[in-house]
Amino acid sequence: MNYGIGIDLGGTLIKAVVMQENRVILKNYLWETNDHFESLQQGAPIWAQRIRQGISKIKSEQGRDPSWIGISSPGLADTNNKRITAMPGRLLGLENLDWEVYLDSPGKIFVLNDAQAALYGEVQLGAAKGRKDVIMLTLGTGVGGAIMLDGKLFQGRLGRAGHIGHLSVNYKGGPDICGTPGSIDTYIGDNSISERTEGRISSTKILVERYRQNDPYATSIWLESVRALAAAIASLINILDPEAIIIGGGIAKAGKDLFIPLHNFLDQFEWRPNGERVSLIIPNLKDYAGAIGASCFAKDSHQGM
Repeated sequence: MNYGIGIDLGGTLIKAVVMQENRVILKNYLWETNDHFESLQQGAPIWAQRIRQGISKIKSEQGRDPSWIGISSPGLADTNNKRITAMPGRLLGLENLDWEVYLDSPGKIFVLNDAQAALYGEVQLGAAKGRKDVIMLTLGTGVGGAIMLDGKLFQGRLGRAGHIGHLSVNYKGGPDICGTPGSIDTYIGDNSISERTEGRISSTKILVERYRQNDPYATSIWLESVRALAAAIASLINILDPEAIIIGGGIAKAGKDLFIPLHNFLDQFEWRPNGERVSLIIPNLKDYAGAIGASCFAKDSHQGM
């Protein structure tokens, strides 16, 4: 049976999966990224060498070349899903790297933004399996996202589609890293917690712990953050009319402390024709969603050529 490889390139770790043609996962791999551009081997960053060496190892173990390779990565993928065209400030050497040339692969290689790959994985093999209109939100250091419409990833003209963190919920707010005023990224992302709490709380984890202890200040800040998230979700529902919204990322690990107030706010904000409400679901592929999604996307794209 033919097989393929899915790679998820992260800032700290590289995850990989070997997938059979029937989408059964044979094996998982984990390698350190070593995102230090000044450390070069044969003219390429260490992380790129790690990926090439890892794929060589997989080929040796399988006894033949893969039929497809999918790569999940931060940044904007080009319209042909062949390379990352924009990834400022991190993983230097990634922008415009031609993966098919670099890996000297006889099989086709397809590249996806990491959030888009995670969504594709959850729709193919995870929590949203069988659904066609799905939004994913990842709540962590910042807020990421991805969109699937009618069973296809919506990537947009430049690959920007799905950057939900930069949706404005306050037009009078300060600009985020993309220049968007009052974005959801600045209202609930961990990167803004010190600013939102005037330096009194250093992480969302501590904020939620104090919320659980009924601390009045932490409760006010946390509920304001969740209220902003609910407003963003309600807006997305009105614009895209999805079947479900997947909510993942480190902040989603707050569990009921996130989802109970979020549901309460959505009871106020969500437009529900005929009583229909959009399902909020939790991803279940965990750390390997990006690698699995990249492999599935590459397989489907390869077969569709």
